[in-house]
Amino acid sequence: MYEVTTRHFIIATAGHVDHGKSALVKALTGTDPDRLPEEKKRRITIDLGFAALNVTAPNGEKIQAGIVDVPGHEDFVRNMIAGVGSIDLALFAVAADDGWMPQSEEHLQILNYLGVQRAVIALTKTDLGAIDVATNQIRERLSDTPFADSPIIPTSVRTGAGIENLVNTLASQLARTEPQRDIRKPRLFIDRVFTLGGIGTVVTGTLTGGSLRRSEKIVVYPTNFEPRIRSIQSHGQELEVAHPGMRTAINLPDLQVEQIKRGDVVTLPDHGAPSSTLIVLVEKPSRPKAEKTVTRSLKNGSSIYVHHGASRVAARIRFRENGSLEAGKQKFAQLTLGSPIFAFIGDRFVVRDSSERHTIAGGIVLDPDGNKESLASSVALDNVDAFVRATVARQGFARRESVLSKSRFSADEISAALINLEQNNEIILFQDIAADCEFWRKLRGQAIGLIEAAHKETPERAGVDLGELRSALRIQESEVLELLVADLCEGDFVRKGSVIARTSHRPTLPVHVQLVEKRIREALAGQPFDPPSRKAIESDPQARQVVRFLIENGDVTALALDVVLLRESFERMKSQVIEFISKNGPATVSQLRQALRSSRRVMV
Repeated sequence: MYEVTTRHFIIATAGHVDHGKSALVKALTGTDPDRLPEEKKRRITIDLGFAALNVTAPNGEKIQAGIVDVPGHEDFVRNMIAGVGSIDLALFAVAADDGWMPQSEEHLQILNYLGVQRAVIALTKTDLGAIDVATNQIRERLSDTPFADSPIIPTSVRTGAGIENLVNTLASQLARTEPQRDIRKPRLFIDRVFTLGGIGTVVTGTLTGGSLRRSEKIVVYPTNFEPRIRSIQSHGQELEVAHPGMRTAINLPDLQVEQIKRGDVVTLPDHGAPSSTLIVLVEKPSRPKAEKTVTRSLKNGSSIYVHHGASRVAARIRFRENGSLEAGKQKFAQLTLGSPIFAFIGDRFVVRDSSERHTIAGGIVLDPDGNKESLASSVALDNVDAFVRATVARQGFARRESVLSKSRFSADEISAALINLEQNNEIILFQDIAADCEFWRKLRGQAIGLIEAAHKETPERAGVDLGELRSALRIQESEVLELLVADLCEGDFVRKGSVIARTSHRPTLPVHVQLVEKRIREALAGQPFDPPSRKAIESDPQARQVVRFLIENGDVTALALDVVLLRESFERMKSQVIEFISKNGPATVSQLRQALRSSRRVMV
């Protein structure tokens, strides 16, 4: 099992064919990512390869990075895109002898389209080329990209030069990277499917958005199969739970290998459904023309291929206004897909032409349910209210900053939309958090139901512990829990420390244990300063229930793990100790024990 302190990330290679990506991965991890016979024969990567890199960050933190090795050949770009859809860091290889090449440019633009923000540049084959010339060329090519300041590490797999420096740089970059968030909506984008004798069907992918657990029931989209997970592995390690940011393999013996394919998505039931129509924002940067990236316009109504996650689907694009998407521009559009995909707001995708020879553009999903009339209309495509409403509805709530960060709208426009949506009773505003009205109504109802059930099932308890409530409602953000509690307490509920209850709730023991309460009180009162041990008193579950009730209600005081006194006995004992010391001066435990007719167990 992994240590709980280990953080998990995904690295993907990028770069032109024969620039040493696979050799670099092998040098870093000891694993040869080329697994297909044809890859060995042709000495190029055709499909995705995988390896694990275990490093220690400068602060001592343990990090495991799953490395996805992607093909660099132009014929296998579709496989490359399938491997870089959910990564934290790009390991971009550029050979010193070749310099910047056509697939270097295409891979760079794909990374940009997919929103990748961090990269480490490995200048490979430095034993064959001029380091300074190649470094200057790379800096020039990256100058107007998010990778302009990325570290460039000269390396040579043949001589071993620079490999240790590269490992340290990767560790340093990952240490500054935020781990993938757990929003309780897991998605495993399947990039490999195979079968093992005696085990059955296995699928692998990069896990995002939430955790998957062994024996958990899942759903596979778009086929809607609902198998259970028999086992989970990550880089050969058996797991009970896989977390976001892990390369994950799950065993699905209920499915035949023919029933599932690359591009399918594993998630949990009741987390939405695939869609065949999306509202998106498409962008076409004005980068220098490369052999396989085109600067010509993207025409309205064009047939295209959309690469999302590990999937590739045929689609038709319709822009908000007639016309074309020119280089350096952005446009709202509606995508009609040939087969459904399971997309969330904010997901990135890549557009390639119908011949699959050219990368055309990239985009971001604004509404994954674009078939709804209100959002598929031409007005809604650039409507700030619709965007904010859809963003808040994604998780049920959203912070004001996150709504702003995912949009093309100004802070003033976002603020105005939030106020308008609140006035229309579509959202509720809590300072910097906006909640979907329907989501909040359901969350409130679930919380009330849990509290009332607890009052009925355990009437002796003061209420429901807030930690238990948070866990039962699967609330990840502590601030959301605080807002929920405050909202409930404006009505018929009251918070007492870490417990919430109905205002009218009065803790009472069930009738069938009241005789047990009487017996315990008598036992504690019979020897007020030297009562039986707590272990002796709590002789059965009912007795434990009574003792907890008496402690929570202040009738019994717990002095230590095994020492409990009636509250009145404890108060008398304190008074007598103070009186004894006042009359006689400082006293030993033995003297106090004798004076109060107690025991060392209680006095200490």
